[in-house]
Amino acid sequence: MIAISQGRLQDRHPLSVIDIGSNSIRLVIYEGVARSPTVLFNEKMLAGLGRGIVTTGKLDPEGVSRAVEEFGRFRALSEQAGSEGLHVIATAAAREAENGQDFIERAEAILGTDIQVLTGREEAYYSALGVISGFHPADGIAGDLGGGSLELIDVRGENIGDGITLPLGGLRLQDAAKNSPSEAARIARKELKRADLLKGGEGRIFYAVGGTWRNLARLHMLATGYPLHVMHHYEFGIESSAAFLAQVAKGDLDKIKGIDRISKTRRALLPYGAAVLIEIIKAMKPSKIIVSALGVREGYLFSLLNEEQRRADPLLSAAEELAVLRSRSVTHARELAQWTGETLAAFGINESPEEARYRQAACLLADIGWRAHPEYRGTQSLNIIAHASFIGIDHPGRAFIALTTMFRHEGVYDDMVSPELRTLAGTHLVERARLVGAMMRVVYLLTAAMPGVMPGLKWARRDDGGLTLSVPKQHSALMGERPTGRMAQLAKVSGLDLKLEVGA
Repeated sequence: MIAISQGRLQDRHPLSVIDIGSNSIRLVIYEGVARSPTVLFNEKMLAGLGRGIVTTGKLDPEGVSRAVEEFGRFRALSEQAGSEGLHVIATAAAREAENGQDFIERAEAILGTDIQVLTGREEAYYSALGVISGFHPADGIAGDLGGGSLELIDVRGENIGDGITLPLGGLRLQDAAKNSPSEAARIARKELKRADLLKGGEGRIFYAVGGTWRNLARLHMLATGYPLHVMHHYEFGIESSAAFLAQVAKGDLDKIKGIDRISKTRRALLPYGAAVLIEIIKAMKPSKIIVSALGVREGYLFSLLNEEQRRADPLLSAAEELAVLRSRSVTHARELAQWTGETLAAFGINESPEEARYRQAACLLADIGWRAHPEYRGTQSLNIIAHASFIGIDHPGRAFIALTTMFRHEGVYDDMVSPELRTLAGTHLVERARLVGAMMRVVYLLTAAMPGVMPGLKWARRDDGGLTLSVPKQHSALMGERPTGRMAQLAKVSGLDLKLEVGA
C-alpha cells in the first residue's frame, strides 16, 4: 500500500480538468474540490488549434495532430495521480470550426469521457465564476481573452450580469488583421461597440483573464521592476501603464526589459492582447486593471461546490489548510485570531473588514515556519506567504501577512522592512503588522504555541487609564522575565501603558 504524504489534506479526492482552448490545452489535477483549490499537477501544451480558422474555417491540422497525440498522456497522468474524475471542457475553436465535432469525437475516444463544448454564453459564465471565486468580493467587468474569442461579463459580488462573446481572441485577431497590430486595434474598436455592458463598468474594475493578458502583466512586472512576482491580483494603473501598452500594441517588444523571459510562442500574441486592452480601456473607462489567475477552468471547478462551500472565505480557507499542514497547532492559530481581535478592540483600534480578514489569515499562518532554524523562520515564512497561491487577497494584503509573521519571529524592528515591501504594503499596513507581530510575541511565550491558555488571557482597564493583561492563576507559572519584556515591547509599539499580571 502506498502511503499518502502528510503534506496533503487527508479528506481530499483528486479531480482532473482538461481545458481545450483555441491556443493552449491544459491539464490541471486538483487536490480536491475546495473553495481555495490546490494544484497537484499542471501541464499545458500550446497546440494553436485556432490558428488560421478565420481563413480556413477549420482547426489547424498540425495542432490537431499534436493535441490528439498528447491526450493519451493527459489521461495517463490523471489516472496516475489517482483522480476520481476527469472533466473536459472545450471553448471557441472546437465550437466554431467545421471539423470541430470530428476532433471532439476523436478526443473523447482517447480520453474515455464526454467533452463539454461550451457555448459562448457558458464560456462567459464560467469565466465570471472564476473571477467571483478569486476575489472577495468581485465588482466590475470580467474579460477572458482566449485564442479564439473574448468573453465579457459583468460581475458584482456573487451576481452575474450581462455578457457577450466577441471574435477577438489572440489567434483569431492576428489572422483577421493579417499580422497587423494597427488593423487589430481597428477590428477590436469595431467589435467592442457591440459590448454595451462596458458602459456600466465606468469607474469600476476590469478583470483581465487569460494567458495572453497574464504574460502581458508579467512583462509589465519585469519592465517596471515590480517586487512581488505573483500574478493574481496584479494591478495595472490606467495612466501609468498607458505608454507600456502602446509600445507593446505597436509590436515594439525588443527594447522592453524582460521580454526575453516571455516564451517566443506567447510573444507573438502580446501586441494583439495589448491592442484589445487599450480599446477596452477607451470604451469602459475602468478605475484600474486587475489580473485574475483564475478563469474558465477554475470557474467550472467553483460550479461543483455546494452553496456552503461557495460562501466560505477563500483566503481564510487556504490559510487554515496551511495551518493544518504546517503549524504546531491549528487550534492555537484559531485562538490567536480570536485573541488579537479582542486585543485590538481593547486598545481602541478599529479595523476594516479587509484588515480583519488579513489579520486572521496572519494568525493562521503565524507558525508555519516552526520547523526551520530559528534564525530563518521569519524570512522563510515571509517568502512562503508572499508567494503562496492565495486568492481573495491583494498584494498589499500579502505584504501585510508576510511582514506580520516576520515581525513575530525576528522582532518588531522597523529597519527590517525592505523599501520594496514598505512601498507595496504602505505605511499603515506596515505599522499594523508591527503591532500584531508584537502581540504574537507576547502570547507565544505564554502558550508554548499550544492551545488552552489564550482564551483565559483577558484585558482590563486600570484606574490610571492603562491596560493590564491578566493571566489566570492556574497558569501563573508561565509568568517570567521574557513575557514581561515582550509586554514592554508591545507597549512601546502601541503607545499604550500595558502591564502583565496574574489575575485575582
